[in-house]
Amino acid sequence: DSHAALALLRAMFDAAVDAADPMRVVPPALPARPAGGRVVVLGAGKAAARMAEAVEAAWGPCAGLVITRHGHVRPTRGIEVAEAAHPVPDAAGQAASARMLAMARDLGPGDLALVLISGGASALLVAPTVPLAIKQAVNAALLASGASIGNGACRPPVVLA
Repeated sequence: DSHAALALLRAMFDAAVDAADPMRVVPPALPARPAGGRVVVLGAGKAAARMAEAVEAAWGPCAGLVITRHGHVRPTRGIEVAEAAHPVPDAAGQAASARMLAMARDLGPGDLALVLISGGASALLVAPTVPLAIKQAVNAALLASGASIGNGACRPPVVLA
């Protein structure tokens, strides 16, 4: 019956989400925490805060900054979680990106930068060489045109006047 089919689909979806949970997949992928130098976690994406939370579950508190979509904040002990707009970037993402670049520039030869990137990072990391308003307009036009974010193909062709 349709109720059983929906229950099965929901169980399959829940199992897939659980299998991809950063709390499950990130810690085993990490090397041992370096003994010397600073560890600075930098990242962006819709899962960046959950990945940062997973890093700190494995390594303890870390310095750093990740940028995630509004409403996707997770509790971290040392890594700052900034919120910004997605899929059209905003000034909050631009400000957080500038701070992240400054953190990266401050790293020394004995330091480790652990970079966490997930889907959505292209809108959340905003350091355009053009004014933000132009980047926002181009992004919005591409989204409205049906441009695919999956493989870079555009449907239909985008014409910017």
